[in-house]
Amino acid sequence: MDRPPGLSVRLKLTLSYAGFLLLAGVLLIAAVGFFLLRQGEPAFNSAGAVQATPATMFLKAFAPTAVAAMTFLLVFGLLGGWILAGRMLAPLNRITDATRLATTGSLSHRIRLPGPNDEFRELADTFDTMLARLEAHVAEQRRFAANASHELRTPLAISKSLLDVARTDPDHDTTELIDRLHTVNTRAIDLTEALLLVSRAEQRSFTRERVDLSLLAEEATETLLPLAEKHGVTLETHGDITPTTGSQALLLQLTTNLVHNAIVHNLPEGGTVRVTTGVRLGRAVLTVENTGEQLAEELVPTLTEPFQRGTERIHTDHAGVGLGLAIVKTITHAHDGTLTLTPGTAGGLRIDVELPAA
Repeated sequence: MDRPPGLSVRLKLTLSYAGFLLLAGVLLIAAVGFFLLRQGEPAFNSAGAVQATPATMFLKAFAPTAVAAMTFLLVFGLLGGWILAGRMLAPLNRITDATRLATTGSLSHRIRLPGPNDEFRELADTFDTMLARLEAHVAEQRRFAANASHELRTPLAISKSLLDVARTDPDHDTTELIDRLHTVNTRAIDLTEALLLVSRAEQRSFTRERVDLSLLAEEATETLLPLAEKHGVTLETHGDITPTTGSQALLLQLTTNLVHNAIVHNLPEGGTVRVTTGVRLGRAVLTVENTGEQLAEELVPTLTEPFQRGTERIHTDHAGVGLGLAIVKTITHAHDGTLTLTPGTAGGLRIDVELPAA
């Protein structure tokens, strides 16, 4: 944005300091002069005639001293004001330099302004916090983009290989080829839709409405009941009315992802998934617990990262696209909620989603 050149803040502060100092000097000298004029007596010569009035004596004796004092105050105000303004604005210059570095893409720089807390240091600390969050967000987006590119490249590469085989071998079974292409294409479509869902949730481009999490939990468990029966998992759902505000479609996706994840990452047989809802301390809480293998403490925080599946990156018939819990995390944050993952002492995982209660 083009702006016309103007006076610097340091020069403006210097002129302000000098101006206030001169004004105070003028008022002080005026008060002293008024006092002298009131107290002074006229001077008489030997003949008894008035030789000099108090005003004349004031101008001859006090005025030169007042002018010298005002000159000194002007020079002192300009010099002292310039030095003081420079010291006061030094933290602002560091903040400005850090801002310029950030505009060039360098987000690792921090101001770290020393000294006791004041307005400048509070601004610097806030700016450092913003830079740290922005750097983490950019790094996460770059990692997400790299993982997404890798995941999308896999089905495309498989499709290309299948088509190359079909082209070089005309007698190849076309039914098998079509089935495999359909599976690969379906996976690519699911991944693309999941990426679009993550983007939509991050942008918060949805209309908020009143939603009951208990109804969403019932709908999700009913939808996934055939999958649970296939894996030999028992679904348990109970809870009170749990009102919150947000997108019903996104919150249903969140609940479905949690229940689906709890079903497929469970015991080989005889597993259990418990879904509970309720209001605690003014927060709407959705809890999904499951049985399963013992999870290491250091592994649990990584489960919400994109394309992270269980203990390793796997591709099975129920592995999904690797965005299940990442979508849950994004939707939760978009609804101003918190997501907590706790490994079970006997195995499995407990996931708590806390949202603002309606």
